Amino acid sequence: MINLAGKVALVTGSSRGIGKACALRLAEAGADVIVNYVTSRAAAMEVADQITAMGRRAYVVKADVGEEEDVISLIDFIKEEIGQLEIIVSNAATGGFRPLLASNTKHFHATMNINVLSLVFLVREALPLLERSVGRAKVIAISSHGSHMALPMYGLIGGSKAALESIARHLTLEVGDKGINVNVVKAGLVDTDSTRRIPYSGVMFAERKNKTMVGERELMPDDVADVVLFLASRLSDLVQGETLTVDGGSAIHV
Repeated sequence: MINLAGKVALVTGSSRGIGKACALRLAEAGADVIVNYVTSRAAAMEVADQITAMGRRAYVVKADVGEEEDVISLIDFIKEEIGQLEIIVSNAATGGFRPLLASNTKHFHATMNINVLSLVFLVREALPLLERSVGRAKVIAISSHGSHMALPMYGLIGGSKAALESIARHLTLEVGDKGINVNVVKAGLVDTDSTRRIPYSGVMFAERKNKTMVGERELMPDDVADVVLFLASRLSDLVQGETLTVDGGSAIHV
């Protein structure tokens, strides 16, 4: 069994969906968790309540991780109030579902800041805490199949996810020898509030059933959280700079 007792984890965008599942899974393994949100305080508090019910500490912090100053304030809070941080799950994402040709500069900057630059901001500000980790610290970013395949109305998000995977690999070069692992989890199509808003999502979910190779089982947020848990543990100490796909095999064939 994976034991994260004594560890502190920050999960961005953890009031719902995959982020929520990751926060709860890490808490189940023994970690105290910082629940981050931007708009859904009530939902974030519900996640925190579930974590404290497990006997773990939970901290709820509002911060837009696409804004550099917010990230600085978030990490300052962790330094002053907690004093340690061993795990970062960079999950928060945005971008909207629109054609690329309908996108503007504001859309592009917001998507890249939250989906890509936030990872750099978080690691840079948290580096002194991560370096003090007993055992290797773990940084895990959440990507999607839009990083390598074209999906309708997904151009900005998909482009940002491709950039995220590349940035994670390059970030590994800079912090890997400082006792930090940086990896990416590429999730297949998961049924969340966000994915239900993707144009043609009904068709995509129907096709997913024909492409997966795990029987009738559907990919759920908890399945993604399980892979995040592995990467957050000492079992993944020699997994470095990698992108692990969890999709039931749906993306390996036409």
